[in-house]
Amino acid sequence: MSINNTTVIVVGGGAAGMMASVIAARNGNQVILLEKNDKLGKKLYITGKGRCNLTNACDMDDLFQNVVTNPKFLYGSFYACNNFDIINFFEEIGLKTKIERGNRVFPESDKSSDVLAVLLKELKHLGVDIRYNSEVSEILVKDNCFCGIKIKSKPEIVHGDKVIIATGGLSYPATGSTGDGYRFAKNMGHTVTKLYPSLVPMNVAEVSTIKELQGLSLKNIHITITSKKKEIYSDFGELLFTHFGVSGPVILSASSYCIPYMENKDLVLSIDLKPALSKEQLDTRILRDFDEFSNKQYKNALDQLLPRKLIQVIIALSNIDPEKKVNLITKEERSRLVELLKGMEFHITRLRDYNEAVITRGGILVKEINPSTMESKLITGVYFAGEVLDLDALTGGFNLQIAWSTAYSAGNAV
Repeated sequence: MSINNTTVIVVGGGAAGMMASVIAARNGNQVILLEKNDKLGKKLYITGKGRCNLTNACDMDDLFQNVVTNPKFLYGSFYACNNFDIINFFEEIGLKTKIERGNRVFPESDKSSDVLAVLLKELKHLGVDIRYNSEVSEILVKDNCFCGIKIKSKPEIVHGDKVIIATGGLSYPATGSTGDGYRFAKNMGHTVTKLYPSLVPMNVAEVSTIKELQGLSLKNIHITITSKKKEIYSDFGELLFTHFGVSGPVILSASSYCIPYMENKDLVLSIDLKPALSKEQLDTRILRDFDEFSNKQYKNALDQLLPRKLIQVIIALSNIDPEKKVNLITKEERSRLVELLKGMEFHITRLRDYNEAVITRGGILVKEINPSTMESKLITGVYFAGEVLDLDALTGGFNLQIAWSTAYSAGNAV
């Protein structure tokens, strides 16, 4: 590693900040990493329910298809540092990985702390100057060029030649993601698009139904979300009923597409509980069960068809007398049951807030950023990486891949 006289300041010690610091240091720069917390990677530590879904081992087409906002901007950074490069990067610095369902990549140990440990070890090995409890209050610019950093509550100015801003978004503010980067960008003349919580659970209007279903997880269901009867999202996956509404991977991904429609206040979530069966096949299946349990009451004849927690709700919504013997249920009543199982509806009232959002949608306008280097087109020597940019993707490791790739591009360019 050759040493040069360039001092690079990285603001933010999350995923993007740590990666940018490693790459910048490997290129021989003197790197100062400023972190407002007393430790690095507080948000990374809780991702993937504490397991840290590092990336996704899909092909490049799928990688781009899972980016919701501005996928074309990522062409250069994704090809410079793709998902398999990231797997190799972590393997090389001592983290064993594994691939699970949906091509999601995790540390073999299932511990996000191991991800942080290898990154910290690499930062120290490269001589990165990590300064904790160093909250940046201002990015200093002179003649449209970066010149230094002011630290909150400290008198000194940290001088540098270049800065990489990797301060994250607004999601999980308790981890330190409080939107600092957006303020820095605006003060330098950058445009910040409207910000929303994304990959977030949803509240629904059917409160009494939800209370009965709270804690129930449904796998392999199909959801459709419509606005004014227009389909805006459709997918298979896993759904979880909560005390306020719905969550789970398929719901979090759907929230990315619901954001532009929330003001319409007419979003309808339809859940197909039996997506593998057509209506005709489902009717045949129900008839078979009813024949088997011909002397049973309706309330006792759905055990083989549905989870126990769902049965009472379906019985109530189907408007069929629960005491009725199944051999007396009419074709019309059975048809109602089929329609319900193929399209159980809930009315979405709102998305949850930043405290529960995985990411922030919106950010620094990418037209003002060089897509190959992540450098500002307005201020020389200022670079951005990660969630602070107007880039977001679905669940499955894709948002962390955006962080790694944009940070790689920035760290490689300084």
